[in-house]
Amino acid sequence: MRKEPVARKILHLAVPAFGALIAEPLFLLADSAIVGHLGVDQLAGVGLAATVLQSVVGLMVFLAYSTTPAVARLVGAGRRPEALAVGRDGIWLATLLGAVLAVAGYLAAAPLLAGMGASGAVLDYAGEYLRISMAGVPAMLVVLAATGVLRGLQDTKTPLLVAGAGFLVNILLNLFLVYGLDLSVAGSALGTALAQWGMAAVYLVMVGRAVRAHGVGLRPHWAGVGAVSRVGSWLMLRTLSLRLAILATVLVATAQGPVNLAAHQLAMTIFTFLAFALDALAIAAQALIGKELGAGNVPAVKLLTRTMVLWGLGFGAGTGVLLLAASPWAGWVFSTDPAVHRALAAALVVMALAQPVAGFVFVLDGVLIGAGDARYLALAGLVNLALYLPLLWWVAAAAEGGTPSGLMWLWLAFSVGYMAARAATLGLRARTEAWIRPGAH
Repeated sequence: MRKEPVARKILHLAVPAFGALIAEPLFLLADSAIVGHLGVDQLAGVGLAATVLQSVVGLMVFLAYSTTPAVARLVGAGRRPEALAVGRDGIWLATLLGAVLAVAGYLAAAPLLAGMGASGAVLDYAGEYLRISMAGVPAMLVVLAATGVLRGLQDTKTPLLVAGAGFLVNILLNLFLVYGLDLSVAGSALGTALAQWGMAAVYLVMVGRAVRAHGVGLRPHWAGVGAVSRVGSWLMLRTLSLRLAILATVLVATAQGPVNLAAHQLAMTIFTFLAFALDALAIAAQALIGKELGAGNVPAVKLLTRTMVLWGLGFGAGTGVLLLAASPWAGWVFSTDPAVHRALAAALVVMALAQPVAGFVFVLDGVLIGAGDARYLALAGLVNLALYLPLLWWVAAAAEGGTPSGLMWLWLAFSVGYMAARAATLGLRARTEAWIRPGAH
């Protein structure tokens, strides 16, 4: 594989993947924008419910991350019918998990939201939004699994088109239901759930046609569902460790006072947006590494890994320079409070300096997911969390809360300490060949 074709292959998958990645946050952002004009209680309720919904769906991202490399390996091995069978089983697993979570979420909505501190009108609106949104959870998980299937088939353009159409339909439905039919918060939740089911229906028709065209049955193969769930359980543990690290960071920021919490949330929003671009490279890595391992092409795997690591480092350096230049002025885009500006600027300077490390981490994470190295990623995630929590404790005890230096130390702990731990565990693994296991499975 020459470098130029490798670059084209990466961009062919990564660019559309970036657009599809930001679709789900845009769904919730559109809901917030539409509901925001109804009142403060309505907006607060939707914001709280959306946090719960994002957390649930975020933990289920393994449905995409486990199907992508499994399907890609079989495609690389020239066994497309088996690849589609694996994808089918992944979609069945998503459907079953979605049904269980929808029922559990509906029943637990009120006590869960109350436990998070909601009360009065905010609790009522949050409960109404979350209970109705639960009807869309199975569709959200089907979309995740089906997106993973298409990525494994080396197709990231279709998910982009489906996500774009779903986002447009979501906005139109919400405007009609919220304002046209005066359904308030319920209309927003219903519109989003209907849009998600529309996207799921498109994917089910597409995958169903492909499955039948290759002589594969639509019924699940329960051994295959079990295999996807076993890999998925390791990836879910990996994701859980990441979520716990972010949650612990938020708790320390909260203890530093409202100014630092507001600045931290803005900094984390910027970090997350940049992470989407790096995740697009990681998704390309999952699909391409899986395919080349399935084909037994180890030199191509090594070339792809080197190329994408360099791209990750380069992208991180570029965004770091931009963040450093924007750090004194970025606060004015989000807030009029000078104290928030100062705290955000301090956080962004640290984030900018650590961006190359983030680029290295995200890309290697995608490479190892593509290789099916889920068990190592899960165990490494627990080690990274164990190293990070004492560092957070030290920041909480020693850093000056409510001052820019307090938030600076917090971001040094997260974007340098935690991300450096992830870089070390991923880098050490990548230097070996233990993760390079050629073959269809």
